[in-house]
Amino acid sequence: MKHTISILAASAVLGSTQAAMAATEIEFWHAFTGRLGELVAEQVEGFNSSQSDYTVVATHKGNYSETLNAGIAAFRAGEQPDILMVFEVGTATMMGAKGAIKPVYEVMGDGFDQSKYIGSVKGYYTSPEGDMLSLPYNSSTPVLWVNRDKLQEAGIDPDTDLSTWEQVGTVLDQLKDAGVDCPMTTAWQSWIHLENFSAYHDVPFATKSNGFDGTDTELAFNSPAQVAHISAMGEWAQDGKFIYAGRRNEGGANFRGGECALFTESSAGYAGIKAEAQFDFEVRPLPYWSAVASEPQNTIIGGASLWVMEGQTDEEYAGVAAFMNFLSSPEIQAKWHQDTGYLPITSEAGELTREQGFYEANPGTDIAVIQMTAKEPTANSKGLRLGSFDQIRTIIDEELEAVWAGDKDAQAALDSAVERGNALLRRFEQASR
Repeated sequence: MKHTISILAASAVLGSTQAAMAATEIEFWHAFTGRLGELVAEQVEGFNSSQSDYTVVATHKGNYSETLNAGIAAFRAGEQPDILMVFEVGTATMMGAKGAIKPVYEVMGDGFDQSKYIGSVKGYYTSPEGDMLSLPYNSSTPVLWVNRDKLQEAGIDPDTDLSTWEQVGTVLDQLKDAGVDCPMTTAWQSWIHLENFSAYHDVPFATKSNGFDGTDTELAFNSPAQVAHISAMGEWAQDGKFIYAGRRNEGGANFRGGECALFTESSAGYAGIKAEAQFDFEVRPLPYWSAVASEPQNTIIGGASLWVMEGQTDEEYAGVAAFMNFLSSPEIQAKWHQDTGYLPITSEAGELTREQGFYEANPGTDIAVIQMTAKEPTANSKGLRLGSFDQIRTIIDEELEAVWAGDKDAQAALDSAVERGNALLRRFEQASR
């Protein structure tokens, strides 16, 4: 009897072990903490519980730059994850990393329908031949966030038109006169006020279609349009109308805490603002200068995509494809879009969100989608594909900070940023040959 029980017990253990071994583990490295980190964990848990063949293990590896660097170091050591989150400015770097990545369209295999992904989103991550190299994941675009209570307290109609920077300038004057300490702040100054500014006004940020047509591109964001915008912001900074809080999203805490009236930030700020703001807030389109363009073109995306790393097994690649199909499904994408403010990466998810009444119940949450899709992108507005762009952004940040501090005028600062950035582009070009 004891012998029989032992055999049964051993069989149970063996069966449990075989079941555990049957699940292929998929490593996913990402850059999210806080509410976004919780939502990533929710997606992973949903996928893992939906099937028993694969187990995705998500690991936070630091901010965007740190996650990219961790992925590069891991590949060199032969310890790369299956999936690596890389922010959009790392796209050219990943494309140039020969032998490091396996294109998504190859991983997904026959029957992969690229047409269902929104063109203005997927275009950032496709080859010149139109093949998707990575999967758009968290794609956002900048908008103007408004503290309606702060405007009302300052005696300003909270419904006042803020569609142009000329009108924003007038409101900043009124806010300052009313004693508001933080009329306006921003996040991600280069992304919003140079990269997106250029696309939105249909002026080049760089030559060669912003780098899409070759690595022999040169920066061009020191033209009259960009200089005029940075000059105006520099004057607002000196007058206390624009409060600079930091290079990333440090200004978000100021806005969510109710200190600032206006805030230029990602559409993905929605998750944090909705959770923390104790005031009546609203999202508006990103302003444009009517002196530069009769109407705005389109904004470009920020955020990140998911790259599949080389050197994995066939079973792991099958698991990656299954997970990416799960993430792309209308229901998962619609929920992600509604929870975070990130763009839906497929037209089906956007349509489902509208059918569910989300846009009607939350006015303005469709503005980011409209900004990205209302017009066909031009060579100046389909995005950027520049090597070493993370480092170039650091240069831009340094030069913009000199303008906000009153140490440089806009022309001198942008000329310097272009010259210093072009030196990095030439090094990247040489390394890519």
